[in-house]
Amino acid sequence: MATATTSLTGASQDQFLQLLVAQLQNQDPLSPTDSTTFISQLATFSQLQETQKQSASFAQMLKLQQLTQGTSLIGKTVEYTPTGGAAAAGQVSAVAVQNGNVVLAIGNATVPLDQVTLVTA
Repeated sequence: MATATTSLTGASQDQFLQLLVAQLQNQDPLSPTDSTTFISQLATFSQLQETQKQSASFAQMLKLQQLTQGTSLIGKTVEYTPTGGAAAAGQVSAVAVQNGNVVLAIGNATVPLDQVTLVTA
């Protein structure tokens, strides 16, 4: 999921730069682009880059928080509801990251953290 988002925003950056270069190459030399418009476009590009960096940082922080939450469940009994299944319970023995998602090892089951509905000591 993160790869698709990164490639999409990377394409957006490339498109933005291509449009900016095309605008500069095709402008009328007798009536060039207003400098404030040009600076505004550069500022917009800079804001886009910073927003993408913040988004990546927030995603990393969220993943770390989820991993921390998962490790705090080791040794505890949890109830969970699998997608399309009946509620089940078991003791958490390990935590892992699979395909970018935090999962709990409960018996023979691998349970995504967001399927946990109850934690008991």
